[in-house]
Amino acid sequence: MPIPKEIIERVKSLRAAIKRHNRLYHTLDRPEISDEAYDALVRELEELEAEYPELAAPESPTQKVGSEVLERFEKVEHTVPQWSFNDAFTEDDIRAFDERVKKLIGRGFTYTVELKIDGLKVVLTYEKGVLKTAATRGDGQIGENVTQNVRTISTVPLKLTKTVSCIVEGEVYMKKSVFKKINLNGKFANPRNFAAGSLRQLDSAITRRRKLDGFVYDLARFEGKPPDTQEKELELLKNLGFRVNPHFARFENIEGVIKYWEKWGKMKEKEDYLIDGVVVKVNEVEFQTKLGYTAKAPRFGIAFKFPAEQVTTVVEDIKLQLGRTGVLTPVAVLRPVLVAGSKVSRATLHNEDEIRRKDIRIGDTVVLQKAGDVIPEVIKVLPEFRKGKEKIFKFPTHFPLCGGDDRIERIPGQSAYRCVSKNSYEQQRRKLTHFASRHIFDIEGMGPKVVEALMAAEIISDFADIFTIKKGDLETLEHFGEKSAENLLAAIEKARRVTLARFIASLSIPQVGEETSRVLANYFDVPEKFARANQQELEEIEGVGPVVSTAIIEWFRDKENRKLYERLLKQVRIEKVLRQVSQDKLSGQKFVLTGTLSSITREEAREKVRSLGGEISESVSGKTDYVVAGENPGEKLEKARKLGVKILNEQQFLDLIDLNA
Repeated sequence: MPIPKEIIERVKSLRAAIKRHNRLYHTLDRPEISDEAYDALVRELEELEAEYPELAAPESPTQKVGSEVLERFEKVEHTVPQWSFNDAFTEDDIRAFDERVKKLIGRGFTYTVELKIDGLKVVLTYEKGVLKTAATRGDGQIGENVTQNVRTISTVPLKLTKTVSCIVEGEVYMKKSVFKKINLNGKFANPRNFAAGSLRQLDSAITRRRKLDGFVYDLARFEGKPPDTQEKELELLKNLGFRVNPHFARFENIEGVIKYWEKWGKMKEKEDYLIDGVVVKVNEVEFQTKLGYTAKAPRFGIAFKFPAEQVTTVVEDIKLQLGRTGVLTPVAVLRPVLVAGSKVSRATLHNEDEIRRKDIRIGDTVVLQKAGDVIPEVIKVLPEFRKGKEKIFKFPTHFPLCGGDDRIERIPGQSAYRCVSKNSYEQQRRKLTHFASRHIFDIEGMGPKVVEALMAAEIISDFADIFTIKKGDLETLEHFGEKSAENLLAAIEKARRVTLARFIASLSIPQVGEETSRVLANYFDVPEKFARANQQELEEIEGVGPVVSTAIIEWFRDKENRKLYERLLKQVRIEKVLRQVSQDKLSGQKFVLTGTLSSITREEAREKVRSLGGEISESVSGKTDYVVAGENPGEKLEKARKLGVKILNEQQFLDLIDLNA
């Protein structure tokens, strides 16, 4: 059966892109995509070559190690070939590796597991205990002579404790704390890039000032009888005076390896160096020799990577999603891909302007990011994959779920589109689901399916109806017995007591989310004052502004909304807003968060600031004290720069709030 033409073209594109990014990373030290996105490209190519063996070729980047060396460095021919480990990304991958090892050597072996430091590999040659040369990995056969620069690294011994000759391999890296102090202009994306650039300086005095560090993890060649296990090898390296990472362990089976990987996946941020996984090796050298090597990698070891927060995939379509306020959000339908431990097939594209700014088209290969519990986001397009068949997405003039005549319109002064009709069935369903959700009225047992059943039976049509439900109403519904009906009614009764902030957030007023609702509740104290506010008063509130104030005024101008507001107030009890003068360390200081934080969720960061007396705002103004910028920050960062607002990176923010306090 002939190979589909699109598969052949995809393989060609992948090979070209991987070779290009390989050179940018290994040779020029200026990568354009993350290690994780690069790994995703390589993995896709490996999978296609496995599925279509006819396409496998010796010149494929899946069969090569590293890249060529720069001309400005003296070339060094490695006397010991420098291999690159194959990767495992999931538990299924590592168990498959375990099965391959068992098949080839049977039982009676153990594993060692070491941390995989994200730095630059170096090969160190010692003659009679004295450092002779230090070289980069290069293409596995030829590396760069960086001896003078490596000699400036205090953790790399110039003289060993014994007068032996040996070749060892290790990783040069930059501490995260050093990177934070030196990289003030933001030129380098991360410590790994900075370390690689520092090691390749022509002036070793510059390298010395960069304060690089190093670990040694492998004895490639040794004068005399070598150790018979990897564990003993690490001990010997330590005894010779090398700095060996203390976090390694031996396990009898693969289950222990998996638990160790899971443990360090949670602990990796606590170390002062980047860790992107663990390296798993058969411990016994006898079995390592028996397993041998492929053309690219050892069969006795594998790099077990932590779940990627960035991957590559293909945008197969772009569809619109209707929100509870009638706003239509474009969503990318993706070729399913595993990211941050879960399979993802959709990602928000935010709005029309964002699609245009990133030039995202149907058919594009893109880099996808998901950190922690953050919604997946397309962060960039890889244009080198384009073939000219990609389609530019255009917003339609009608959308079926909008109700009425299905027309949609762009909101004046904004980048969002909305339904012209404001009360479609679908919008109302989403509003009611939001109203009952955990962060709003927290009505346990009233999820999307129950809301839909109640609407379909015409038991509820708006928020206030929820509090008029009787037991007899529920008994008419399918799958609702006496006990489940009683539980739901009890949950509704419990939900009658609510804070003003949650009450305001429950209304689904456009532009008014949970954070803005907190601001409004703190200002107005009681719901009657909020309902009577004029636009001028609203705009004077820090964190509101003209767009939000206009949305509030328009919402209350609608007679039906006014009636609903009054009916709802009769059904609930609003808790009094307690005003306290905080004496905490962040008292009176205003924060705006933008971008993705890797070690703390957005909600955790907000709560921590509030617990210390600080305030959170959704918009940047001259009254903002700090803008906290995570990965891929939005327009708020640019506005902060223009206004001269102090910008904190994630580590500076964590230091300020003292996360461990």
